[in-house]
Amino acid sequence: MTNESDRTHSADGVDGGEGRSPASAFAVFCARFAHRFPRVEPRRRMSAYVHGLLGGVERKNGWTLAEAAGETGPEGMQRLLNTASWDENGVRDDVRDLVVQVVGDVWRGLLIVGDQCFPKRGDRSAGVGPWVSDAGRAENAQTGIFLAYASERGWGLIDRELYLPKEWMDDRDRCHAAGIDDSVGYRSPADLAETMLGRALDADVPFAWVTAGVLYGRSENLRRLLEEWSVPHVLEIPGDCRVTTAHLRVCTAGEVIDELSETVWHRLSHGDDVMGHRVRDWAGVDLHRSGRQYANWLLAGRSITDPSDVTYYLCFGPAGCILSELARVAEGRRAIEECLRAVREEAGLGDYQVRVYRAWYRHVTLSMVAAAYLLIRRGKNAARDVDDLSRVRPVRSRPSAVAPWW
Repeated sequence: MTNESDRTHSADGVDGGEGRSPASAFAVFCARFAHRFPRVEPRRRMSAYVHGLLGGVERKNGWTLAEAAGETGPEGMQRLLNTASWDENGVRDDVRDLVVQVVGDVWRGLLIVGDQCFPKRGDRSAGVGPWVSDAGRAENAQTGIFLAYASERGWGLIDRELYLPKEWMDDRDRCHAAGIDDSVGYRSPADLAETMLGRALDADVPFAWVTAGVLYGRSENLRRLLEEWSVPHVLEIPGDCRVTTAHLRVCTAGEVIDELSETVWHRLSHGDDVMGHRVRDWAGVDLHRSGRQYANWLLAGRSITDPSDVTYYLCFGPAGCILSELARVAEGRRAIEECLRAVREEAGLGDYQVRVYRAWYRHVTLSMVAAAYLLIRRGKNAARDVDDLSRVRPVRSRPSAVAPWW
């Protein structure tokens, strides 16, 4: 989220910030979520749980977090995740608003979809099963689908969903044992991405583009829906994905790019001090479009050392958009990888021992809370008062095809 040099903590793992003690700063932060906890006990335990996630405990689970909080056993922390009365989805929404408050940028902000595997040895944790990630790794794992917000000011997670494979949905006894209700049906990773993007639009999150990897870009339904919503996007696709050119020729993305002259490629550099700068060659091709305000493109990024290493993207956005902007968005997808890495390492995203469906959501949500605290304390934009949530920010409602908003 920031440069390594910015990662300063107090002795207890929580940076208090200028003019406020660590304990006071953390208490003020946790008070933002108090209205989501109707009872005092879970409210206090939430604070202890998040504080533990931010602390120096190497392996964060019910036992170690309870010990860090001065409790004699893990029962209280387990109750917080499993049965206590509180609104984890409301907390999720509060985290989203905090992240946007700190790093929101209506003109250049990105909504990025990505996934994270949480390796598991057994077969009883909700949704566990074989999974090939967006990066091509195969693991036996629970798989979270995440939505991140990124801008030049920083980035953070704003939403999460647990992927449940089809074999789970076909075994209702197994679902019931893991706390999965009969109302929960199968949803593909792209379906879960659609759900999270819809929530962001309904919440008036200010952004300029949506971007995601090939796991999501290959979904025709997701691409069509984003166009219906008039949401600009850059989605990675496989080279064998079929496209319709401006001359109504139907062929694969790879075939279109292979026919390009070397003169149409442009060398561009993107990145920052955290993700690192990457130089690639880029080319874009106009595709068939039905309207005047928006256009469709096929974008390709190519390695400067291995010309056979080509990545393809389907793009939709305002007519007249330039190549460097499309390439910026495509490269911006790397931010979710750094974001997930940081939340794993600094906020215990993968450090849990829960099997029940709802408990997964609760742990991950509290990990997002911890990450949001770190983001706020390290805010790159010092002029912003992150304690003032009454600030007015640009508002965007869910767009329609007949009323483009970008």
